Amino acid sequence: MSNTINIGILGASGYTGFDLIRLSSLHANVNIKYASANTNAGEKLSYFFPHLNQSNIDTFKKWEDCNWDSVDVIFSCLPHGSSQDIIKNMPDNKVIIDLSADFRLKDPEVYKAWYGRDHESVNDKKLMNLLQSSVYGLSEWYRDDIKSSNLIACPGCYPTASLLCLTPGVKSGMLDVNSIVIDAKSGISGAGRSAKKELLFCEVGEGAKPYSVVNHRHIPEIEQELSKLSNISDIKINFTPHLVPMSRGEIVTIHTKLNDGSDFNSLFDLYKDIYKETPFVKILDSGINPDTLSVRGSNMCHIALYKDRMYNSVTIIGAIDNLVKGSSGQALQNMNIRMGWNEMMGLNQIALFP
Repeated sequence: MSNTINIGILGASGYTGFDLIRLSSLHANVNIKYASANTNAGEKLSYFFPHLNQSNIDTFKKWEDCNWDSVDVIFSCLPHGSSQDIIKNMPDNKVIIDLSADFRLKDPEVYKAWYGRDHESVNDKKLMNLLQSSVYGLSEWYRDDIKSSNLIACPGCYPTASLLCLTPGVKSGMLDVNSIVIDAKSGISGAGRSAKKELLFCEVGEGAKPYSVVNHRHIPEIEQELSKLSNISDIKINFTPHLVPMSRGEIVTIHTKLNDGSDFNSLFDLYKDIYKETPFVKILDSGINPDTLSVRGSNMCHIALYKDRMYNSVTIIGAIDNLVKGSSGQALQNMNIRMGWNEMMGLNQIALFP
């Protein structure tokens, strides 16, 4: 295969879709062949996103009208449920990078319980094979699996930030998996682009509010991956998300405890060592706090660790851009890994500040 590939984007008129167009347009090895959005088919891309007027894509197309055989990598930015219904109709042996939840959860019953609909794999052999063969696309922790996978299930934004903060300590056995409390806050773009009363400016513009308290759909995803990484079954976390009045950005504050025999300095050194060669995760020095402005528009994740006043307790704070590292940027990073390219290609943007 040549160094230049064709990509197609399903669901290109949403927030994750347009950020994928933005990032891919700067990628030296990528040609955007199709941007499909059935609801907006025939409409000019520049009408919806004037800031993308330099893209080579002129209009949105219906996915049925695209020749997917001419595409090397397919990104699906479709809603949960719709993604699996369309992906099963894609040509075999294409690299598919899915940004929905449809292939993240390995147990169809867990998917049904949290997403309110059957996973079609229970009645569709092709979808079951796709689900079983899919790789969880947390780039920093599943690189080797991503390199050989044709279906990469990108994590949600909250799981990305939470798992990058927790994985070194959980995998090493230094953190107590029974004491994890995650307080998460996200910009409004995390709720999608659909018109909803609760997302109107007057509803969110000057306040902050929790939502999906104790039953957010990203909970089983975080628990699944922590259980896998720690080899401890049935991990349960306490997770509360909040909407805050900003367009993009996400910050998670995690309270947990050290296991007996572990100490904070060793934990901090572990994190510094594990992430020292990763281009997009930075462990901040003592005294520097993560904030969303420091990662806005970039694929970076900033993490800080704090020794808590309570005995054997630690606080871990992580900040990402929910649309980049938490979504489209990580998807592009996974494509780079899968294609054997430098994973920073198309993702060199420095954060926008202020």
